[in-house]
Amino acid sequence: MTECYIRVAEDENEEPMEIPSEEDGTVLLSTVSAQFPGACGLRYRSPVSQCMRGVRLVEGVLHAPESDWGNLVYVVNYPKDNKRKMDEMDAASAVKIKRGVQKTSDLIVLGLPWKTTEQDLKDYFGTFGEVIMVQVKRDAKTGNSKGFGFVRFTDYETQIKAMSQRHMIDGRWCDCKLPNSKYFLEQAGPDEPMRSRKVFVGRCTEDMTTDELRQFFMQYGEVTDVFIPKPFRAFAFVTFADDQVAQSLCGEDLIIKGTSVHISNAEPKHNNIHHLFSNFPGRSPSLAAMFERSQYQFPSSHV
Repeated sequence: MTECYIRVAEDENEEPMEIPSEEDGTVLLSTVSAQFPGACGLRYRSPVSQCMRGVRLVEGVLHAPESDWGNLVYVVNYPKDNKRKMDEMDAASAVKIKRGVQKTSDLIVLGLPWKTTEQDLKDYFGTFGEVIMVQVKRDAKTGNSKGFGFVRFTDYETQIKAMSQRHMIDGRWCDCKLPNSKYFLEQAGPDEPMRSRKVFVGRCTEDMTTDELRQFFMQYGEVTDVFIPKPFRAFAFVTFADDQVAQSLCGEDLIIKGTSVHISNAEPKHNNIHHLFSNFPGRSPSLAAMFERSQYQFPSSHV
């Protein structure tokens, strides 16, 4: 029998590719797995019964059904565990691609001398790489510098380099970091945007532990905290060191232990709960404290 090609696809609904057979009409499993890593066999849908049938596999050799491969499309079989791992890897790759679209972010520059101008900042940080934006934050009434500003680079590697060291600007040491520090919250005021480093993980199953969630999410970036409420309520919170990582995951459906979980924002409530209650007659400090302890709202779609 001469060499022929059989049509193989990863799924019935996908476009098949042709894989060569051996001279005796058989197909080596190694030939299939070379195109579909992790494959352990083939199956096909019977034209008569419309049921899926497995292709006979003997010592790494696949044998044609009824001695003829015909015009059928053969679907790849994967071990269940391997298929699950592949799904998780695909999900991780998709998120990493998403993260790659927007790599750089605004960095806060702390400890600026009062005399430093935006042109001074641009000239200094331009020695590291191309600068997209610089801004010195000033008091709205006096126009005086608040002692901090922002810079944004074109290239992510330049951003990392700038964050990895202290900077001598106009004779004073300054720090350049992501704007998620306590200092930034205190100095910037309520009008400055603050991106959360915490995400809400919905559709969790009860067998998921904090250690397992930590290990899973560490593939995206450094994890600083994992919280699963007790009693169990089918959700968890994960906090990252980098707010960019947290934001890149929001809106994603990821596969953990074979279960699809949904990632969304864990939005902080109003920063000054006591101030909200101060306008009410007979305000209760204990009531304000109770609300303050509840730091995060659950997304309405998951409550």
